Amino acid sequence: MAGDIVVTVRLVRSFEHRNFRPVVFHGISMDQTVQDFVHLVRDDIATRPGIPPPFKKYAYDTMKIIHQAHRAKQKLLFWQTNELVMSLDDDEKLVLQDGQTLKAAGVANETEVAFFRKEDYQLYKANPKTAW
Repeated sequence: MAGDIVVTVRLVRSFEHRNFRPVVFHGISMDQTVQDFVHLVRDDIATRPGIPPPFKKYAYDTMKIIHQAHRAKQKLLFWQTNELVMSLDDDEKLVLQDGQTLKAAGVANETEVAFFRKEDYQLYKANPKTAW
C-alpha cells in the first residue's frame, strides 16, 4: 500500500543503564491509531525471535518520537543532546497521544520512536543520572 511506512521502535528497558533495543516494523499504516500501533508492537515483540525475555515482558505504555529521517536540523534528534537513549525535551509535542492516528501524531516513513514505561521516564527525567 502507498500509505505503508517503516517505523523503528526503540524498546527502552532502562534509562539509567541506557538499556534499549531497536526493532524495525515494515508496512505500518499511518492511518492506524497510536493505541492500535502500541498493541501491534506489544503483540509482535512478545513472540519475535531474537528479543531477550526482559524486553519482551516489560510493561511499555508510552511512545515518543526521537528521530525523523530527512530532518537533521530538528531538536528531536537524540544525539544533539547529552542523552543517549532519547531527548528529555518537547514531551508535549513528541509523545504520541492515544486518540491520534500515527500521521496526526507526526509519525512518517523512517521515523524512530521510543517505547518505554511512562513512570520510569518521569523518574529519570526528575533525576537524570546514569548508572554503569
